[in-house]
Amino acid sequence: MGPLKLPAWASGISFGLTSGVITTLGLIVGLRSGTGSRLAVIGGIFTIAVADAFSDALGIHISEEGRGEAGPGHIWAVTLSTFLSKLVMALTFIVPVLVLSLGTAVWVSVVWGGVVLVALSWAIARSNKEPVYRVVGEHLLIAGLVIVAAQFLGDWVAATFN
Repeated sequence: MGPLKLPAWASGISFGLTSGVITTLGLIVGLRSGTGSRLAVIGGIFTIAVADAFSDALGIHISEEGRGEAGPGHIWAVTLSTFLSKLVMALTFIVPVLVLSLGTAVWVSVVWGGVVLVALSWAIARSNKEPVYRVVGEHLLIAGLVIVAAQFLGDWVAATFN
């Protein structure tokens, strides 16, 4: 038996949550190391929550249309669920930045993003009857690479343009 076929909205949610975690964490880590500015991080989170949610939604919309395999109802369900899940997920990262010191907020955000990725990866692995450790490990490894790359890029920007 192969992987389960998820409803359109579930595909959009899993895409939106994953993108929301990865892009927002990369942004938070990069802006913090590049600027050290709470204002820049807050502005970045709001910007990515809105602009990237629209971008991801349009991207998945066009991708689904291009495949030619689904009707308008499916396409719009994926589009809207991608937009809403990306928007809400990205906005959850604003809370630690508003209430904690910036350094602590970054660590709390990394942990929060990891929890979301682990839960989503676990659910995907279980539904596809794949080893949980492999799916979770793969997704956390990719997230870790993004975080490390963002840290180095932020450090480089600060050293080069500051």
